[in-house]
Amino acid sequence: MIKKALLLLLMIFVVSCSANHAVVRTTKPDPRKSETPIVQRVRKPIYRPATVKNPVAITKKDSPTVPNYSNATEVLEATTRVKVTTEMVLSYIENYKSVAKENMVRTGIPASITLGQAILESGAGTGPLSVQANNHFGIKCHKEWTGPSIKYTDDEENECFRKYNQPSESFKDHSYFLTSRPRYAELFEFQKDDYRSWAYGLKAAGYATDSKYPDKLIGLIEKYQLGRFDAEVLGKEYVPVVTKPIADNGNVQKYTVVKGDSLYSISKKFNISIDELKRKNNLTDNTISLGQTVIVK
Repeated sequence: MIKKALLLLLMIFVVSCSANHAVVRTTKPDPRKSETPIVQRVRKPIYRPATVKNPVAITKKDSPTVPNYSNATEVLEATTRVKVTTEMVLSYIENYKSVAKENMVRTGIPASITLGQAILESGAGTGPLSVQANNHFGIKCHKEWTGPSIKYTDDEENECFRKYNQPSESFKDHSYFLTSRPRYAELFEFQKDDYRSWAYGLKAAGYATDSKYPDKLIGLIEKYQLGRFDAEVLGKEYVPVVTKPIADNGNVQKYTVVKGDSLYSISKKFNISIDELKRKNNLTDNTISLGQTVIVK
């Protein structure tokens, strides 16, 4: 009994000593926990520049820069009548002169004719077909066309017109249109810089129904000196065309050139000298074309 009592006292003493010492833990702290305050990450908004709805200038090669200048206007006969400014036309010429010259090198069609027709028929790029379909020459679908198209009321309601991805495609298709149809074959017998013969030849071949089409076309070519691009392609020196407005006092008499006519025969028919005929019609030489309208009195 005494031994058991002593053993019990010894165990109580050992437990009492152990309780008076701090227990040292060797366990490593949890790396996922920290006493440092947590900073929440905030995602920055992505910067996207605002879309400019009305840019001052369009730098894309095939897209015309058409500033809204407030100078004198002129009316052009596109698929609809449109009013454009001189600056708008000059800007259009600047954008497409290279395409017209390249087509002249490739096909022989005067660059002046291509640009003049494009200005007239697209309204310097402001006409509805040129804006909606990049069609700058009002070319209709015809049976052979398998590309995209657009419906537009012109001579008839909802006619089919060709649609292009780029305006330059319209220029190239216009050149192909003239070179691939037999009725325009005679045009290529003219000199490559004889835009007057080309203008009247287009009308004679049935390109346009407007009786004044050649005069309108020639008027644009000479007003904007488009013949200089023909000269650049041919390596010739360009002589600027000086046009003098002819006052129509109601007594002006005009004559339409027919096959076999010459300035000499016309001068005899109307009892007027060749020099006077040339002066009245701003002619620099004796060349006249089938279908051309000349002032004889």
